[in-house]
Amino acid sequence: MKMNQIFLLLSIGALLFLSACGQQEPPPSQGEPAEQTVELTVWGAEEDADLLEEIFASFQSRYAGEASFRIHFQPQSESSCKDAMLGDLENGADVFAFADDQAAALAAAGALDPIEDAGAVRGASLSAAVAAASVDGVLYAYPLTADNGYFLYYNKAYFSEGDVESLDRMLEVAAAAGRKLTMDWSSAWYVYAFFGNTGLTVGLNEDGLTNYCTWNSTDGPITGVDVAQAMLSIAASPGFASRTDTEFLEGVRNGSVIAGVSGVWNAVAIQEAWGEDAGAAKLPAFTCKGEPVQMASFSGCKLIGVNAYSKEPEWAARLAEWITSEENQRLRFARRGQGPANANAAASPEVQASPAIAALLAQSEFSQLQRVGGKFWDPVTEFAGNCARGNPSGASLQAQLDRMVEGVTAR
Repeated sequence: MKMNQIFLLLSIGALLFLSACGQQEPPPSQGEPAEQTVELTVWGAEEDADLLEEIFASFQSRYAGEASFRIHFQPQSESSCKDAMLGDLENGADVFAFADDQAAALAAAGALDPIEDAGAVRGASLSAAVAAASVDGVLYAYPLTADNGYFLYYNKAYFSEGDVESLDRMLEVAAAAGRKLTMDWSSAWYVYAFFGNTGLTVGLNEDGLTNYCTWNSTDGPITGVDVAQAMLSIAASPGFASRTDTEFLEGVRNGSVIAGVSGVWNAVAIQEAWGEDAGAAKLPAFTCKGEPVQMASFSGCKLIGVNAYSKEPEWAARLAEWITSEENQRLRFARRGQGPANANAAASPEVQASPAIAALLAQSEFSQLQRVGGKFWDPVTEFAGNCARGNPSGASLQAQLDRMVEGVTAR
């Protein structure tokens, strides 16, 4: 075979080889990486579902191109979130809303890790909200709202600004009008109002689980029996009724209730019902042992936590930051009337102009963070329920107080 023929055959073979190589798929290392799919489960209040879906949509738009998201919302009461979470941490929500009094237990159980960018969160939030989200000075959650307290709603068509300073006067007005002032004595949360500014105390022991309580004290300027007798006097007024939050709103709408103790979550509904006559103020003073005593209140915040067992911890933290951002706290106020924990949002003209927020701020001087263990609730509810019924058995008030305190402080 001639040399030029050999060269031609070699050239054709080389071309065929190169052509075959060109038709092969590039090796995996040379291809584009597949887009990451991130799945997150979020727990929150059922009534926040529409708001949260709107926030999820803006979050996905913000991080479009970085990942593909599947965010699943599941309704979960903020007040009982701790129990649900600690029941199965590894399968719990990645991001969850909860009441601040659960922070210590969640942190102790390892459900929450300290917030990495704590300085930025502290700098952006109200100091009271930061304190509520912290355990022993360490920030464990993102502050969401700073409005978990209660105050007085009243109908201006019946009460003057002077009237609402005194519970006695308000009960007189309500009785004369054949209407009611309501408060939920089936909830120990509200019953604290009568004991909080009397010198009688309740709170958590150093173990973070059990309570101390002196509500049955027989010493001091005001005793437990003095408070109990004041409650019986209130319950006996034809202008008073112990009603749940739902029953309170029903009464507002049908006209039978003209004042009541509640929180910002009812601000929109009350404004719709009473219109220009909707008023809000700090709680009034009640008469105890012949003297006016300013009613107290529990206060608190709603927080957003990131599950320490989340399979997507970085994205879960980003979503928690997004939910609690200034922009979305403003949106929450606009949609749900809830008071922001973000300092800039709280200082906005819209928030400052809210009667409910103004009333909550006025009441804050007479409130304290809710820090009680689980044994607090049932004994206080039992005691207050008997007072609401007028103590029909005539049982010793001191004996009932002793029984209540025994239950509250049980180990």
